[in-house]
Amino acid sequence: MKRNLTLERIRKASCPPEKNQHFIWDRDPGCLGVRITQGGAKSFIFEAKLNGKTIRTTIGSCQVWTIEDARIEARRIRRMIDRGIDPRTPKSESKDPEKVSLQALCETYVTHLARRGKVSAKSAGSLLKVHVFEADPELADRPAREIKPREIANLIRRVLDQGKNRAAGVLRSYLSAAYNCGIRAELDASLSRDFVRFGVELNPATSIPALPVKTRNRTLSKEELRKYVNSLGDGMTDKALKVALYSGGQRMSQLLRATVQDWFPDEGILRLYDGKGGRAEPREHLLPLGPLAGGIVQALADEAKKAGRSSLFVVSGRKITLKAAGNRLRQLRNAIDTEPFDLRDIRRTCETLLASLGVSQDLRAQLLSHGLSGVQNRHYDRHDYLSEKKAVLLKWEDFLDQIARGEYNR
Repeated sequence: MKRNLTLERIRKASCPPEKNQHFIWDRDPGCLGVRITQGGAKSFIFEAKLNGKTIRTTIGSCQVWTIEDARIEARRIRRMIDRGIDPRTPKSESKDPEKVSLQALCETYVTHLARRGKVSAKSAGSLLKVHVFEADPELADRPAREIKPREIANLIRRVLDQGKNRAAGVLRSYLSAAYNCGIRAELDASLSRDFVRFGVELNPATSIPALPVKTRNRTLSKEELRKYVNSLGDGMTDKALKVALYSGGQRMSQLLRATVQDWFPDEGILRLYDGKGGRAEPREHLLPLGPLAGGIVQALADEAKKAGRSSLFVVSGRKITLKAAGNRLRQLRNAIDTEPFDLRDIRRTCETLLASLGVSQDLRAQLLSHGLSGVQNRHYDRHDYLSEKKAVLLKWEDFLDQIARGEYNR
């Protein structure tokens, strides 16, 4: 019997060892389900009959799509089925220019990112909307295959003229990636057939040189770090900032997605998911927390369970956003009256100080989950480094405790 999907039901669902994949189904709208693979990946899918045949299409990762958004998408696909339209069929035969426009290509690319569980999907959609669709609607409506390099250059130049160098560079990267998907789709089975309809043969963004982005090198001094540590209070956002700091400088975007089921109290391990790089599925990133950080997470997990919610970091019924964390950091920075710094500077400070404590580059990479996309780490190095990371985080908490007390050479 079908029953409504819930976060708890999805969390508990697993794939039996004798199967490659397993499905659980939603009662509303009836064609929505969740596919669980043997590797633990969970995705919303749609399944129905069209002309007597069962068809199935993937909506997106359960880590990216909410249940309600997946239901809305399932209803949209259901309406297509009711009109006799196969949602999996590429629309290359369509004469409608809107379906092969630059905007449509960009939106297909954003959907592609979301289906792969990429956290960049939301920011990509926002950036393309502001700097392409709204900045030049006439260009956005033209067929993607007709866009010239100079027109892409004009889009990027407008962003540069606003003083947004980083946004301009990222925009170039997204446009280039979207066109590359269109070029490769016909022969690359890993890409959605939706890209084929655009008939793209050339990438107009490749003629534009990559934009150099000024590398930040800001790190906090020990005195600045002392003030920052002591300024963190008991509010929920401050707790998130504290856990990020005491866990060695984790990426805030990954930390804020942590749920109750990502905390393993018996082992004191917090599980994050790293979706950066070219991974098909986010990489599991395990953190054996020290007593201070672990105590905070345990209290948050207990509070979340009592409130009947899944997410650890919630304020007024809503998950804390990366923007909210950045705004709170800005308030703390202003209060301690020091030079500007942001979340990336905190992460850089942590790694710099870990290096000064004798933590090797390889172990810092394991602890901070960066530079782990190579063949060796993907296929051969299966050591979990838990004991090594635990020793580092215990040492790190002791170090921050000394910093907070001002026990260092100023």
